[in-house]
Amino acid sequence: MKQYYFLALFILTFVLGGTTHELKAQQVNWLSWQEATELARAEGNAKKIFIDVYTDWCGWCKRMDKDTFQNPQVAAYMNENFYMVKMDGEGKEPIEFKGKTYTYVPSGRRGYHQFAAALLQGRLSYPTVVFLDEQFNMLSPVPGYQKPGPFLNIARYFGEDIYKELDWKTYSGQGK
Repeated sequence: MKQYYFLALFILTFVLGGTTHELKAQQVNWLSWQEATELARAEGNAKKIFIDVYTDWCGWCKRMDKDTFQNPQVAAYMNENFYMVKMDGEGKEPIEFKGKTYTYVPSGRRGYHQFAAALLQGRLSYPTVVFLDEQFNMLSPVPGYQKPGPFLNIARYFGEDIYKELDWKTYSGQGK
């Protein structure tokens, strides 16, 4: 009887261990801005940069984290094709980019981060995701909550360089 107990324990451990591994494989690998830029430079700019600009108080940001970024297909695609950065639009840490230091600006009750304002082209709307190419050039900010399917469509447009061949309206079928 003892050996059946150990066999059952072994099988349970194996099954749960495999499930845990699968869950980890489906998680987005979020990086800081500094980590992403260091990786991009060290690996010869192999991937584009994706930035999720959020705030702690933003309900739609939290929903996008839960619904979109935890979706297994989204997580797998994004991890494979982008360095993923999560940036608090009201963060207090300075950020270096292209020889300039961006800092937090107190304004009213909350304030904002200069880098977030630059990325969002002065439109501080949350959530907004931003796509940069391998040389850190702006491809596009995309404001608002995105469901997994439409989000993947947008991510593929930039991730697979479709934007170089087709405009968004043609690619998305809106130009008909």
